[in-house]
Parts: sequence; C-alpha cells; structure tokens
Amino acid sequence: MTVEDTQTNEVPAPAEDPKDKVNWVDEVRGLAWMLLAVLAFHSFIAKPFYIPSISMTPNLLVGDRLVVSKYPYGWNWSSVSFHLLPRGKWRALGGTPEYGDIVIVVPKDRDDDLIKRVVALPGDRIALKSGQIYLNGAPIKREMDPPLRLPADDALMCDDGPGKSWCYSSDDMARHRARMPDGKFVLELPTWRETLPNGATYLTLDTSDEPNDDMDEITVPASHVFLMGDNRDHSADSRVPAAPISNGLGGAVPLHDVGGRAEFITFSLDGTQSWNPLSWWGALRSGRAWSSLRPAIAQTPAPAGNSK
Repeated sequence: MTVEDTQTNEVPAPAEDPKDKVNWVDEVRGLAWMLLAVLAFHSFIAKPFYIPSISMTPNLLVGDRLVVSKYPYGWNWSSVSFHLLPRGKWRALGGTPEYGDIVIVVPKDRDDDLIKRVVALPGDRIALKSGQIYLNGAPIKREMDPPLRLPADDALMCDDGPGKSWCYSSDDMARHRARMPDGKFVLELPTWRETLPNGATYLTLDTSDEPNDDMDEITVPASHVFLMGDNRDHSADSRVPAAPISNGLGGAVPLHDVGGRAEFITFSLDGTQSWNPLSWWGALRSGRAWSSLRPAIAQTPAPAGNSK
C-alpha cells in the first residue's frame, strides 16, 4: 500500500462542536442563583420546621413537619434562615401577633429556634394562679375537656441530657399510659381548653402541680409578647428563667426575636422511621397532614373562666 493510499483512507476527526463544551462558569452561576432564591424564599416567605420536643403537645407532636410563614409580623434579623445576620433590634414592616398565634422565637443568647403560643400582648398584665392565666386582672376562660387520647408512640425518642429516651417517659406523662381493647397503647391525658380574649381557643395539658403554675403579675412591655407552651409542665417558656440550666425565655419576648408564624402541618412521623426514606411511609401518622395551626375562634366572646 502506498503512502498516497494511506492518506486517502484516513478519516478526518470531526470538529468539536462548541455546544458540547460545559461552561462551568455558567453552571456555577446558575447554582448560586438557585441557592440564593431558596435562601430568599426561606427568609422572606416561608420555611419548613420540625418539632423536636413535647412542649407544644397536644397540638404539636414530636415528629410533626410544618410550614412557618415569615411575613405576618414583618422581618427582622431572626427572619433570615440559618441566622446569617447578627442579632439586632431592628424590624421592617413590623406587626404584632394575635392572641393564640403559634410563633417561632430565637431566645436571647441562643441560636436555636423555639416554638410557643402567644398568650399576652404588649401592655397586658398577666399572672398565673394554680395554672390559671389571669389577663388584666381577670381569669381567661378555662374548662376541662374529656381526657385526650394520643398514640403512645413507643419508638419516639427525644433528647434527655446525655442521651435519648422515650419522649413521654416523665412520671407525670407515663402514668397516663393505657392499653386499648385492640391492644394498642395510648396516653389518656388530662386536657384543658383555654379561650383568649379574641376568641382563640386551643387545648393544653396540665398533668401535675409545678412551681411554674404560679407567677406574680407582670406587665408585658411595649413591642414584646408573653409566650407559653401548650404542655404547661414541660415547656421552658416566658415563665422560666433564661438560666443555662432552665433554658427558659426569661420573661416576655421582644418582637425583634420572633421569626414567623406556624401555619400548617405537612406530614408527621411517629418515630419508627429510619434514615431510609422508604421507611417513612409506614411511619406516617394519619390525619395530621395539612392540619391548620391557626387557633379556632370561639363563636362567643370569652368570659371569665374556672380555675383548676
């Protein structure tokens, strides 16, 4: 074969199409814009939230996943997701929560988000006597409901000091464990229904007599709200000092530390799931998805109520 024949049989390599090249600058820029869009949505519109403790039982259960809206009370340093901004006292388009709203708050000198209910507004005088809330000198409506049955959820683990334990392992909760005729275990909990001055009504738990059931009257300062958990004996809230051991809110909370309002539950897991998402289907609690977290409003004004 001659040299000429060899040259004739060679197939020239196709020219590289510029469209086949990856423009990494554009790829990184696109990813950055996407992350910024997610951060902006989480900071200014809404973000997901997970319930890790029993402080808001029975209305919120450990394992609930919910949506928190960021705009109802305006924006502040705590609105920005991941706490990227330094703590400050500024507010933009600030508003005031209503009685009964469930809000997210970042306690002073801490970085974790807590979830509590608004029970007193700026200028209110609030006191507690044997678990009964007194607003501006009068008891709010408080009446006992039939015992509430919650699934025992034996696989539900919560942080307890150095390790994890069953979320309802405290004596005052565990003693209400009962077995149903079908063999399932539930908690039959003493339940109270409170109604605030605007008609917002919701359930609370009060399973034992505790020091936090009593509090001398204080006046909520301007631009502050008084927050309490619905599980009154298991909530480090505005009644509890902000000491390292008690981890309470240390009194009324400034509105510049309130980062949003809880709106609805997206789904809820009972603790039997693993890290494998395929296991989540069997762990789903029925009847909780898309449940609103805005308090029901009573049809009639709330009169003075009964103490326990």
